[in-house]
Amino acid sequence: MAIDYRKQVTMDSSGFVLLSDYVPGIIQEIRYFSTYNFIGDRIDGYEEPCAVLTKKAARALKDVSNEMNVQGYRLKIFDAYRPAKAVRHFVLWGIEDLDLRMKPFFYPELEKQELFRRGYIASQSSHSRGSAVDLTLFDMRTGKELDMGSPFDLFSEVSHPDYTGITQEQYENRMLLQRVMVRNGFAPIDCEWWHFCLADEPYPETYFEFPVSSDYL
Repeated sequence: MAIDYRKQVTMDSSGFVLLSDYVPGIIQEIRYFSTYNFIGDRIDGYEEPCAVLTKKAARALKDVSNEMNVQGYRLKIFDAYRPAKAVRHFVLWGIEDLDLRMKPFFYPELEKQELFRRGYIASQSSHSRGSAVDLTLFDMRTGKELDMGSPFDLFSEVSHPDYTGITQEQYENRMLLQRVMVRNGFAPIDCEWWHFCLADEPYPETYFEFPVSSDYL
């Protein structure tokens, strides 16, 4: 499950920006900088709790934000650019059978090894190409996230965007997020309602190694 180094791996961050510089109204809860994530530790490569994206993806997400603001929502970001070293951290954790600290919270129905087989965790992540984002919608009227029927990073069938065993309102909230993201150039995946990648991403063959830090931008 190692990175395929036939793909380009680089530290060049010149095509990236701090998302907050492009979308000042976003809310950031960068889970992999914290210990509240499926591993239970801060993830390698996350030096600041900030969202970083390619300039092209950030511009597209600004359009998403503008559209949602008019409807009374703000974007809440859980993850954006993810260094390749963070993905290696995930892979090494997957090999360590004994570390199950966060299983009740993030993968209660599955064994660790299934997370890779079922596509919840990848040995090469689109996040490391810099144009993928994990997010939800924050309702400015209620001061709460929209209810999507499952929390971020719950690795379960219930988190699949098309899962129908949730309420109609929860399903409609997912579709609201998906429609606005797709309309602005992002593509969803079939196992996580929160994950989107810019369809016309600028670096489709490149995986980046620089840390998540404003010092590199």
